[in-house]
Amino acid sequence: MSNNDWFDLSGRVAVVTGGGANGGNGHAIALGLARHGADVLVSDVDVPGAEQTAREIRDLGRRAVACRCDVGVPDEIAAMFSLLDRELGAIDVLINNVGIGHRSRPEDLSLADWQRVVRVNLDGTFLCSMEAGRRMIRQGRGGSIVNISSIAGSSALGRGNFVYSVTKGGINQFTRELAVEWSPHRIRVNAIQPAQILTPALKAMFADPRLDPSRLRDRLLTGIPLARLGEPDDVAKAAVFLASDAAAFVTGHLLPVDGGNLALNAGGSRVWPSDS
Repeated sequence: MSNNDWFDLSGRVAVVTGGGANGGNGHAIALGLARHGADVLVSDVDVPGAEQTAREIRDLGRRAVACRCDVGVPDEIAAMFSLLDRELGAIDVLINNVGIGHRSRPEDLSLADWQRVVRVNLDGTFLCSMEAGRRMIRQGRGGSIVNISSIAGSSALGRGNFVYSVTKGGINQFTRELAVEWSPHRIRVNAIQPAQILTPALKAMFADPRLDPSRLRDRLLTGIPLARLGEPDDVAKAAVFLASDAAAFVTGHLLPVDGGNLALNAGGSRVWPSDS
């Protein structure tokens, strides 16, 4: 295989959850996979957004299918994979992109809100992976599962992110365990740990009249040695790598896409005292 073929996904079929055309990570990942040759099933609770992403993929000359799927609802996951079987007939890549949070002080967090986040972030990742993995095992040609985790899975964010961070820590261990369990089937399982990415959710924070956008940006950048916020394409590039043969010997890995955030000690700094 030549170097030019390392990232080639031609002939492969990917499923991207949360891939609606809203400028987020899933949208960028779906388009990135298609640009490298993959056919893509795009799901989202935003059906028009999923359909728009599918049109953009078809414009790239690839097959694309759009559907609604709330990964917190098992029946909708089963329906999504039945649609995949009918329309695309196989799966080589799964991107578990959907994740939600609920901001609350731990002592004020209700059981219902805890369970809602766990249902989407952990149960949804589990159920999608089981549906994809069973098909990959039957196909007998291996595959790649990429879970979108977070820096919150490895270090505490605080600020009311309790249940979100706990589920992302669970996704990290889910990734490692499943990578070992499914290695005999040549199914690679990895996770991406983004830091603050300029998704619609983060942009909404900068537009919040209760927050000073300049102070918010400065506070976020104190933890990012590369001194910029991430872009959805940064996450998409990592996903294409992990989905492709360029990562053929990579499994069970948690890949930070964080500008150095997890490398920086909480009391550390990217500048010398004399540079401050």
